[in-house]
Amino acid sequence: MSSANGRSDDGAGGAEGAPPEQLALIREAVRQAKAPKAKPRTWRGAPLAKDLPVARVLVDKGVLHLDRYFDYAVPEDLDEAAQPGVRVRVRFGAGGRTVREGRREGGSLIDGYLVERVAESDYSGPLAALAQVVSPEPVLGPELLGLARAVADRYAGSLADVLQLAVPPRHARAEARESPAPPPAPSAPDPGTWRRYARGADFLTSLASGGAPRAVWTALPGPEWAEEIARAVRATLASGRGALVVVPAGRPAARVDAALKAQLGEGQHAVLTADAGPERRYRDWLAVRRGSVRAVVGTRAAMFAPVRDLGLVAVWDDGDDGHSDDNAPFPHVREVLELRASRDKCGFLLGGWTCTVEAAQLVESGWALPLAADREQVRAAAPLVRTVSDTDLARDEAARAARLPTLAWQTVREGLKHGPVLVQVPRRGYVPRMACARCREPARCRHCAGPLEARDARALCCAWCGRDEPAWHCQECGGFRLRAQVVGARRTAEELGRAFPAVPVRTSGREQVLDTVPATPALVVSTPGAEPVAEGGYAAALLLDGWAMLGRPDLRAGEDALRRWTGAAALVRPQAAGGTVVVVAEPTLRPVQALVRWDPVGHAVRELAERAELGFPPVSRMAAVSGAPEALAGFLAAAELPRDAEVLGPVPVAAGEPGRPRRPGGPPVGEPGERVLIRVPPGSGAALAAALKSAQAARMARGGGEPVRIRIDPPDIG
Repeated sequence: MSSANGRSDDGAGGAEGAPPEQLALIREAVRQAKAPKAKPRTWRGAPLAKDLPVARVLVDKGVLHLDRYFDYAVPEDLDEAAQPGVRVRVRFGAGGRTVREGRREGGSLIDGYLVERVAESDYSGPLAALAQVVSPEPVLGPELLGLARAVADRYAGSLADVLQLAVPPRHARAEARESPAPPPAPSAPDPGTWRRYARGADFLTSLASGGAPRAVWTALPGPEWAEEIARAVRATLASGRGALVVVPAGRPAARVDAALKAQLGEGQHAVLTADAGPERRYRDWLAVRRGSVRAVVGTRAAMFAPVRDLGLVAVWDDGDDGHSDDNAPFPHVREVLELRASRDKCGFLLGGWTCTVEAAQLVESGWALPLAADREQVRAAAPLVRTVSDTDLARDEAARAARLPTLAWQTVREGLKHGPVLVQVPRRGYVPRMACARCREPARCRHCAGPLEARDARALCCAWCGRDEPAWHCQECGGFRLRAQVVGARRTAEELGRAFPAVPVRTSGREQVLDTVPATPALVVSTPGAEPVAEGGYAAALLLDGWAMLGRPDLRAGEDALRRWTGAAALVRPQAAGGTVVVVAEPTLRPVQALVRWDPVGHAVRELAERAELGFPPVSRMAAVSGAPEALAGFLAAAELPRDAEVLGPVPVAAGEPGRPRRPGGPPVGEPGERVLIRVPPGSGAALAAALKSAQAARMARGGGEPVRIRIDPPDIG
C-alpha cells in the first residue's frame, strides 16, 4: 500500500480497530448486489417465460438439410428482449446426450434469428434455452422473411444463405444511434423529359396517385436516364409510399444519388452500396427499416432493402453481370424485384438503353407494358451509326497503323476537332471457342444447339451434350474454317498513341476505371462497362473487334454485344450535333443491324421468338449442376426430377487456374469436374428447383462426400 493510501486510511478509519475504507466499500457492494443469475449461456435452473415460452429460431447454417426452424425455450429474463425478428445466439449440435433439469445443454454457440414465439413446441423432447439476445433491434420483419423464403425456394437454396445477402452485419455503434423522423412527402414532380415517351407522363401520374404500373422502359440515349428515375421515385414518394432503385455498380448509383438530391433534397433517400463501409451501410439500412427513409438506391444487395409501404421497385440495365449475385443461391436482381412487385402489389420499372430477352418476355406475357419513345424522338437523340466489316479492315491500307479502316480513321480525326473520342475494345479474358472464319457465326451442335469447342487440334465437340462433331460446316454460309482472336485495350491504346501522337490517350478498365473525362480532345480507350462519361458527350466512338463479342460461346452473345455497344454509343452526342459511331463488325449480323437502326426492342423480340422455338431460356427454365464425375452421377441418380426434364451432358468442366477467381458454380482451383444442364418447359421451374433442393438436402444429411454445386438459371450456359 502506498503512503498516500496509508494516510487516507489513518485519517478516515473512524473508531480504533475499524476496517480500512476500501474493504468497507467492497463489503457494502456485496451486500447491495442482487442474487446471482443463472449461467447466461445455458440458463441452468432459470425460470421460463410465462407467456409464449417457446421461440422458433432460424440458425445461421447455410446447409439445405437444416433449412428449417428449431425450437428453443425462452428464459424469463430474456422474455422482453426476445421478440420476433431479433438476432439471438443459441446452442446447436448437442443432440440429446446432455439433459439437466429437463433442458438440453451442450453444443456450440451459433447466431440466428428469432422468427416467432409460440405457446408449445412440436418437438416432444427437452428444449435448450436461448443463450443470448444479441440485440433488441428487430431486423427480420415478416415481409423480409417471406421474400427471403420465396427467393430461397426459387433458386434451390437455403433461407440462411439468402438472409446473409439480405441483412447486413450488425454494427453496435450504428445501432445505438437514433434515426431521425421521416421527412414529409414531396409534391408530385413535373414529367420533364418523361414527355419524350409515349406513356411517360401517364406512368408518373399513376405512381403519384397510388397506382402500381409495371413497365419495361427503353430509355433514349443520353444522360437524362438518372433524372428520369429520380422523377419516378419522387412521384412514388408523393403518394406516401416508398421506392427502391437497384443499379449494377457504384458509378450509376452515384448518378442516381445526385439526381435524387436535386429532386428531393438532402435526407430523403439512402444509398446502399458496398463502398460505404460496414458502419454507414448498416446505419442507412436501419434508417430504411425504421421508416426514417422511404427511398433507396443501391447495388444488388439493396434488392432486399426493407422499404416500408413499397410503391415502386426499379432496376436499371438488368442485363449487366453486376445484377447476378456471386454467392449462393445466386439470385438475380430482376427476378427478386419481380417477386417483390407481385408480393407487395407495387409498381415495377425495368429500364435500360437496350432490352433483354427477359424484359421482352415480360411484355409479351402481359405482365408489364412497354414504355418507349417514337421513332422521331429516337432519331433526334441517337448518334449516327456506321459499320465496317472485318473484310474491309483487312483490305484497307490505313488499317496497318492502328487497326483502323479509312472510315474509322476519318471519324476519329474529325471527332478530335470537337471533343473526346471513345474507343471500346473487348474485355480481356474471353475464352475463345469456335466461330466461322467467313461470317463469324458461332459454331453450334446439330443435336442440342450448344456451342462447339476444340479439345485438341483435330476434334470438335459440344460443350453441352458432349457429342463429337467430326464434319462441321457453317449453317449460314457453308464455310468450313474456324477462328478465334481477341486484341485487348492496352495494345489498342499503344497503337492509337502511335497513330495520333499529338493527342493524349487515356485508358479505363479493370486497373483504373475513370468516372468522367473533360470535353477537351482526347482518345479514351475503354473496356465494355468501364466507359467514363464525357462532359457534353463524346464527339465520336469506335467499337472495335465486334466479332470477338459476337463469337462468345453463349446464348447471350448477341444480346450482350448489342447492350455493350449501345451503352457506349449512348454516351455520344446526337447525330444533329455531329455524333458518329463506327462499329467494326459484319454489317449483316442481327445485333449490328439493331444498333444501326437503334432498335434493341426488335432484336430482343426476335431473339425471344427463336429461343421459344428451340426451348431455350428464358422460355424454358434451366439448372446447371456440376461436381466430380462420381458425385454428379450419384446426385442425378438420386434426384427425382420432373418427368418433362431433359438432361444435357455431362460434359467436362475445365479446372480453375491458380491465382484467378473461381467462377460461380465452377469447380475449385485445380479440380476438374463435369457439368450437366437440366432443362424443363414453362411451368415446371418450381418443381425442378424443389427436386434439386430435396436431393441436395438428402445428400448433405448423409454426409455425401464430394460437393455438388447447383445454380438455377445460370447466366452462362455456353
